Amino acid sequence: MGITRTRRISEEIKKVVSNLLLFELKDPRISRMTSVTSVDTTNDLRYTNIYISVYDPNADLDQTIEGLNKAKGFIRKEIGKAIDLRYTPEPIFIKDESIEKGVYLTNLIKKVNEEDDAHAVHADEADDSAEGLEDQEEDEENEDEE
Repeated sequence: MGITRTRRISEEIKKVVSNLLLFELKDPRISRMTSVTSVDTTNDLRYTNIYISVYDPNADLDQTIEGLNKAKGFIRKEIGKAIDLRYTPEPIFIKDESIEKGVYLTNLIKKVNEEDDAHAVHADEADDSAEGLEDQEEDEENEDEE
């Protein structure tokens, strides 16, 4: 099967599941701020990995995945209705923690930059005070010579 066809099917599955999350699924375990970040369907169209992320800091991603797994049959049936395929792929829900990792790395970079800025300020102050001492010593030497 062609890679472009598999990609198109994955995109369609992403749209269907996203709409189901927004309008159809009413499970209290599934956060309202759940998002499908990406979908990868196998070339034989037997399985589709659906990567899920939750933007609500108070929501539990594990509970959301649990709720989605309980609704797996309904979701698969809706995918089958929306996309005309001989065999409807079995959805596999996977936690997508890339956003959390990205935020963590961004915070680390900010922290390192702030530390570098703080060290640069201290180094500049040390240079300024060293120059001031050198100027004082030169002035004292000039006074002694006079």
